[in-house]
Amino acid sequence: MPNTAAETFLARAEAVLARLEELLPPPPVAPAWESAIAFRWRRRNGRAELQAIPHPQRIQLKNLHGVEEQKQRIDRNTRQFVAGRPANNVLLTGARGTGKSSLVKAMLDKYSAKGLRLIEVDKHDLLDLPEIVELIYGRSERFILFCDDLSFEAGEPGYQALKAALDGSLASPPDNLLIYATSNRRHLMPEYMTENLETRHADGEVHPGEAVEEKVSLSERFGLWLSFYPFGQDEYLEIAVRWLRVFGVAQAGSEAVRQAALLWALERGSRSGRTAWQFARDWVGLQKP
Repeated sequence: MPNTAAETFLARAEAVLARLEELLPPPPVAPAWESAIAFRWRRRNGRAELQAIPHPQRIQLKNLHGVEEQKQRIDRNTRQFVAGRPANNVLLTGARGTGKSSLVKAMLDKYSAKGLRLIEVDKHDLLDLPEIVELIYGRSERFILFCDDLSFEAGEPGYQALKAALDGSLASPPDNLLIYATSNRRHLMPEYMTENLETRHADGEVHPGEAVEEKVSLSERFGLWLSFYPFGQDEYLEIAVRWLRVFGVAQAGSEAVRQAALLWALERGSRSGRTAWQFARDWVGLQKP
């Protein structure tokens, strides 16, 4: 009799477990890797997957201007990575519209034929990094995990997940993965005046408080920092002219174009590469019948 009761209990327990398994989301399924060079990580209704991006934005490195030093450094790092040599995770920070995300996309355009692939991940999905790593582990392609416009507020779970992925987990990151992130914040988190009050001075040395140290601890896990700065008027005009020439405008350097480009920037309160590109598109659209 005891055996019968035990068998009944085990049977019911197995039935309950089977029902629970049906409610759990299935594990992520690898995409058709050969179908695309760029992918987007998406989690909906508890289901996670890598979605192929059939037609990613193609930006050529030669068309990005005003950021020559940044171009050289990220290109060298990416070239090392694609060649299977050691390379660093990259943090691109600074003024908006100066080409941070465009540089990352330009790396995909330049090196996709050599096996480079891009995976775009939103900061809210950074908790899924271990699942993404599992999907790409051991593959021959070289993957850049791209986090655009990244910033955190205090206590966000993705913050700790990214720290562990960069450097801080017992598990070794795969050799075929790097993280490239862009942000308008140097340390990826808001900085407050009150945090400076925690700074201590000892024997002529400055020791930041714990709040500041915690914020620096994430950004310093990126081995390569690239800083971007607002453009001056001459740089902005040069970039606008270059984009117009890319679009096939013959008189790109005329005084009329110059005045129109300056007015465009004044109306938007910004002289940036993005503003110059938007002006060029508008100018070309107006000139064509």
